[in-house]
Formats: sequence, structure tokens, C-alpha cells
Amino acid sequence: MATEEQKHPLWDRVEESLAKVRPSLEADGGNVELINITEDNIVEVQLQGACKGCPMAQMTLAMGIGRVLRQEVPEMKDLRAVD
Repeated sequence: MATEEQKHPLWDRVEESLAKVRPSLEADGGNVELINITEDNIVEVQLQGACKGCPMAQMTLAMGIGRVLRQEVPEMKDLRAVD
């Protein structure tokens, strides 16, 4: 996770967007954590709890989390799950 001095300009907006999808993930025993945003505006997240290793994780990432982030943070170039 980035320190305050290293924080990417999009960090707060991405966090706010992730907060909107967290209740759905938490209802199924999962969660998502923002790990990094690269200089190229690639957002790296870690799926946690029931989401980690779930067969539907890629769909959750693309259609759930990714859809919300693309709407609210259009500067984002890509979304990737990291371990």
C-alpha cells in the first residue's frame, strides 16, 4: 500500500469507488483492497476472503469492480488482481 507521500493522484477516487462495491463483496464473505496504482494508471487490487480463489473472481473483477471503476475513474487504463 502506498504511503501518503507516494500516493497516486487517483488513489482517493479509486478508494471511494471501491467503497461502493465492498458491501456486495462483504455480503458474500469477501473484500477487495487497493494495492497500487501504476504510473500508467493501472489499478492493482487484491481480492480477499471468499473472493480469493473463487471461480467467479474474474467475473467479479471485470463486471463488478471494473465496471464501477471505469464509470467513476475513467482515467484508469486497466484493473488487475494481484496476490
